[in-house]
Amino acid sequence: MRILSVLLPTTIFFLATNSVAQTLPYPQNDTAPVTAVVVSAAAAPYWIRKEQARNIAGVYNLSNGWLMKVRPGSRTIDTTIDKQKPMRLLAVSPYKFASGDGRVTMEFNRGDFGEDMIMTYAPDPRYADVIVISSSIAQR
Repeated sequence: MRILSVLLPTTIFFLATNSVAQTLPYPQNDTAPVTAVVVSAAAAPYWIRKEQARNIAGVYNLSNGWLMKVRPGSRTIDTTIDKQKPMRLLAVSPYKFASGDGRVTMEFNRGDFGEDMIMTYAPDPRYADVIVISSSIAQR
C-alpha cells in the first residue's frame, strides 16, 4: 500500500510534465508584408549566401517535440512547423531571421561550433510572453 501511495503521485507528475510540450501555442503567421522587418529598428534585407543556405536548410527536431522544416531562398527562409501554415522570415543578418511584425525570430549557427538554432516568438500580442525553443544540429 505504501508503494502505491508513492507511485501514483510520481506517475501523475511525470505524465503532466511530458504533456507541457504539446500545450504550447504555435507561432502565428504575421499579416505584415515581408518587404521590411522591424525588430528594434528598420532593417535592410540581407542576402543569404549559398553556404549559409546549406548550413540552415533541413529538418529540425525542436526541444519541445515539434518538427520544423527550413527552406532558404535568396533573402528569406520558409519554415513549416508540424502541419501548420508556412511562415516566411526575412534575413536581418547572416544567420538571423525575423517575421515582418518582429514577433518570430530564428537564429542559426549558434554555439561553439555553429550546431545550435534558437527560435523565439510571442504567442499572443496582448501579453509580454516570449517562448524560446532550441534545436541542435545533432537533432537536425
